[in-house]
Amino acid sequence: MKNSERETMLPTTENIITERTDREVIYTRVFDAPRELVWAAWSDPRHIGQWWGPNGFTTTTYSMDFKPGGVWRYVMHGPDGTDYQNKIVYLEIVKPERLLYNHLGDDGKVSFQTTVTFVAEGDKTKLTMRALFPSAEALQFVAEKYHAIEGGKQTLGRLAEYVETASLAAEEANVD
Repeated sequence: MKNSERETMLPTTENIITERTDREVIYTRVFDAPRELVWAAWSDPRHIGQWWGPNGFTTTTYSMDFKPGGVWRYVMHGPDGTDYQNKIVYLEIVKPERLLYNHLGDDGKVSFQTTVTFVAEGDKTKLTMRALFPSAEALQFVAEKYHAIEGGKQTLGRLAEYVETASLAAEEANVD
């Protein structure tokens, strides 16, 4: 398979709006799927492992206690075989509207707070993800070392592919 063929098979990042300040990265995307489905994909460990992480990554969830104060422990497996240990601590959960959590990784070298909002727009969902870092240097570190800004866009591209396929499957099941 040629590289150009492989690239066309990857989830698209073209519909993602990305803004960056010195300490924050904001991603916005409208998904062609209902809010309840996008919420379920984000909050259920049976779904999240199907799309979480940049292109080429897989995710293994060790535990996910989806409640305020709960912890999600997981490993992202890079395409080069590198494992990235991660921990998310949920601070606030307002189903199906908003998540607030602290993301910790790389043995404490990576730390930021993320707010994710899910807004219904008819049969679609507008998702905004705001990652706030403790300093400009902390954001620059993850941008350079982990290519995190592009990785965030790819992750949302994979989520779009997953929920839009799941949405179509649900519609087809309702037709029968």
